[in-house]
Amino acid sequence: MMDVSSVLAIVLAGGEGKRLMPLTADRAKPAVPFGGTYRLIDFALSNLVNAGLRRIIVLTQYKSHSLDRHVSLTWRLPALLGDFVTPVPAQQRTGPRWFEGSADAVYQSLNLIYDERPENVIVFGADHIYRIDPRHLLAAHAASGAAVTVAGIRVPRADAHRFGVIETDPGGQWITSFREKPADAAGLPDAPDEVFASMGNYVFRTDALVRSVKEDARNSSSRHDMGGDIIPSFVEEGTAAVFDFADSTVPGATERDRGYWRDVGSIDSYYEASMDVIADDPVFNLYNHRWPILSYQPSRPPAKIVPAYGLTPDVQNSVLSPGVIVAGARAHRSLLSRDVRVAPGADIEGSVLFDNVQIGANAIVRNAILDKNVIVPEGARIGVDGEKDSAHYSVSPGGVVVVAKHQTIVPS
Repeated sequence: MMDVSSVLAIVLAGGEGKRLMPLTADRAKPAVPFGGTYRLIDFALSNLVNAGLRRIIVLTQYKSHSLDRHVSLTWRLPALLGDFVTPVPAQQRTGPRWFEGSADAVYQSLNLIYDERPENVIVFGADHIYRIDPRHLLAAHAASGAAVTVAGIRVPRADAHRFGVIETDPGGQWITSFREKPADAAGLPDAPDEVFASMGNYVFRTDALVRSVKEDARNSSSRHDMGGDIIPSFVEEGTAAVFDFADSTVPGATERDRGYWRDVGSIDSYYEASMDVIADDPVFNLYNHRWPILSYQPSRPPAKIVPAYGLTPDVQNSVLSPGVIVAGARAHRSLLSRDVRVAPGADIEGSVLFDNVQIGANAIVRNAILDKNVIVPEGARIGVDGEKDSAHYSVSPGGVVVVAKHQTIVPS
């Protein structure tokens, strides 16, 4: 495998995440909590660090305070060995402007590449749920001699209209076309009913990346996007290869969660990924200790489930994070983040509760996402009356009710 000490990692974490509103009203998309004790960015960073890639630059921009704070608190690597994970905002080195796209973010940060002098640069997105061993991607890149290698995941051809699609030569290695959401995508040579969807993860030869983002910066008609502009330029040159995500299996993976990847770009996809975590046989297994998802774990007491006022608690198929107390209440198919409190007689089902959510006695919460610090008063109803929910809260196309951080709950 490639010597990872010669690789610099860049994580693109400036996404605004408009389709995840209101969860992104007060935070960048990569800082959105997930799985009870994680942030979305922890998945990309864990994959890199677990593989020994420990020179990592996180490019931030949109409402980045909580993201910067999380990265600074959590991802402290030993400086003695030259390891680092550092958040870098737009530095305005090329003029008084912010990042105008992911390619422009890299262009404005070329000084960091010059300082580190890597042979290759691996570029990851910051807001997907998955496990990958980046060393497999790096090895395929080195073997092919490509200027850039794009990670692709096989999806049904019928779903091609939802993704950036990679089309290949008959050998299945070299990219011949890279199109956004095509209606007429060609199937793979070895699987006509499948296509490669871009995962937003790339490995570049450093000289090729530097040349390409400089040329892109001079192009006034460019959108300055990695997937929309930079990768197609390499495809035109015939120097872009694809890596099949199915060829990367991490230690400890199960048959059920091998190959799992979710783009949680919308409320419904975020909710579905959360439900995947709490399933009986999880589609995504958080409990793989051989390839752990790492994050900051503040000191909290263990979760507690207790009877109260003669009511027996009923908790099934749910994740309870540290500091949670469920007292004489019901919680089914739900994810309770740190310090959630559920009072006697409350009924929680199919819901995701962020840190410090308080559920009052006899309240009902169904198919909902409640952001941090939401207080649900006694007897309130969320996810029960669709008309009322739509009048007061955000409701996704799939019917998931979302209550924003600090939002006041309308009493029943």
